[in-house]
Amino acid sequence: MILIFSRHQSELFSVPLCSTVCLIKVEEMETKRQRQVAELVKRNFSMVLHEMGLYIYGSEPLVTVTEVKMSSDLGIAKIYLSIWNTDNKQAVMLQLEEEHTRLRAALANRLKRQVRRIPDIALFEDETIDEMYRVDSLFERLHREDQMGANRPAEEENE
Repeated sequence: MILIFSRHQSELFSVPLCSTVCLIKVEEMETKRQRQVAELVKRNFSMVLHEMGLYIYGSEPLVTVTEVKMSSDLGIAKIYLSIWNTDNKQAVMLQLEEEHTRLRAALANRLKRQVRRIPDIALFEDETIDEMYRVDSLFERLHREDQMGANRPAEEENE
């Protein structure tokens, strides 16, 4: 059986195939207009966070926009945020969610001359960089404990 998961549509399909189970991620191709609007939203939302961030979450956390994905009808913008310089990232995300309407209104003020319909925004925490650091520390630990296997002499492998 093959399980097919579409990230954009959040649907899970199962297709029988022998007795194994595989996970296949199916992504829709983004149109040129989706990419253009996503980049426009990314640039302008970054400026909104720069201007309003001090009032929303304070001066300590650093919040950056890492990626924006637009829905096929350009009605929803999924904004992925990277949060630095704080231990409580969830609190920053909650503060941003509380100010959702103000953030969308500020974004609308910047985009009103460039798009017909202002997209609704959905904020997500981007954990890609955190995951990279976790994997890197795991590899460092394996190297320190000599469990990587690449540093073994050829004589030991033959015995």
